[in-house]
Amino acid sequence: MSKTYAGARLRRLREERRLSQAEFARVLAISPSYLNQMEHDSRPLTVPVLLRLTEAFGVDPAFFSGTGTTRVLADLREALADEIAGARVSPSDLSELASRLPAVAAVLLDLGRRNQALTERLAEAADGRDGSGGAGPAAPRSPHEEIREFFYRRQNYLHGLDVAAEELAAGLGIRPGGVLPALTERLTRRHAVQLAADSDRLHHYDPARRTLHLSGRLRPGQRAFRMATQLALLEFADELSALASEDYDKGSATWSLARIGIANYVAAALILPYGAFLATAEELRYDIERLTDHFGVGYETVCHRLSTLQRPRLRGVPFSFVRVDRAGNMSKRQSATGFHFSRAGGTCPLWNVYEAFAAPGRIHVQIAAMPDGQRYLWTARTVTRQRGGWGEPGKTFAIGLGCEIRHASRLVYSDGLDLANASAATPIGMGCRICERLDCPQRAVPPLGRPLAIDENSSTFVPYPVADG
Repeated sequence: MSKTYAGARLRRLREERRLSQAEFARVLAISPSYLNQMEHDSRPLTVPVLLRLTEAFGVDPAFFSGTGTTRVLADLREALADEIAGARVSPSDLSELASRLPAVAAVLLDLGRRNQALTERLAEAADGRDGSGGAGPAAPRSPHEEIREFFYRRQNYLHGLDVAAEELAAGLGIRPGGVLPALTERLTRRHAVQLAADSDRLHHYDPARRTLHLSGRLRPGQRAFRMATQLALLEFADELSALASEDYDKGSATWSLARIGIANYVAAALILPYGAFLATAEELRYDIERLTDHFGVGYETVCHRLSTLQRPRLRGVPFSFVRVDRAGNMSKRQSATGFHFSRAGGTCPLWNVYEAFAAPGRIHVQIAAMPDGQRYLWTARTVTRQRGGWGEPGKTFAIGLGCEIRHASRLVYSDGLDLANASAATPIGMGCRICERLDCPQRAVPPLGRPLAIDENSSTFVPYPVADG
């Protein structure tokens, strides 16, 4: 078994808890000098210490593993693409930075993304596309992109609010088949909120008249989710604001959007309480369609809730969740694992989330291998939303849900698959721009930082062959 050196993460955990080395060592039942050696990577992290860390602080052991750097390393490769191409930074340097100094890597990532945004803005100005007539400041990420990052940083789990929502659900007597009456009673009795029909919008809350307008086109599960979201905004207003304020300025557009995103999280935790939902998911071996039938909610809602089951000492399968459209636009991405979603546009065309559009409504299963050798089991299925009237355009998305192959046997979708055969996996990447697979026939752009072998007298099956050496 390889030794695990996790000094930077150990020190970060201690500093986040505002503990001295002596206090931290006392909790772990080791000497301060031994802790100091582990924090400086002079000694590896031992199994007994890891178990005490998990028990005392509720952290996932994966937090200290080498695989936990996969996400940071992929982000660094993407943000520093030009520097890698110019051989100013080597992949081994990035790996060392991601594993040893994650806090420094986070700062470098932010600077790299700002640099990319400024470069894009300058290019727009040079092309005459900048309406201001000049380069101006670097274009920031959109509020929606910021919110995706907000949940991504927290591995898509909000412990305090998840527990509070489960306690509220127990107090209201929420159970499958009885969600709508319980929510209606709570909104009416506790908050004097009346329900009304709305033909123009999915929902609208009028705080002056304390009336929640809901579209008559909503299915029961959708109606319950909208009601639960409004209840979360009313019952947990202070908690939502405090959590949003951890990352964003109060009153900003991003802060408001964060409150909505957190309220949506609470709503899912309220109508699908953690303990009951996890127990049913385990019993049904994470059969998504059977879970939708049991709880009376939509396919996407179940998949999203499955990606949040990371409560300390009561964890479900750690899933990654994604929603894409036919053009490859990724409108949702959340992960409880190290799976990396490209931010530079363009995911892998060999990924089965795109195959789902060819057979709508059917679940597609794929064992996929990343360039680093990590394998995942992915399920993908389309969902379609219609406004309801003839001729009115609807929208179709592919919903992907994946987990590391070591958890795959817990899923019904693994039945009949050869999980041990690495060669049976489909090789995918994190997007053609930064993908390391040089022999991929599906590659859409040249590989980063590699000179091409250009010969007018020959051609290859690989679109962008690279020169030797």
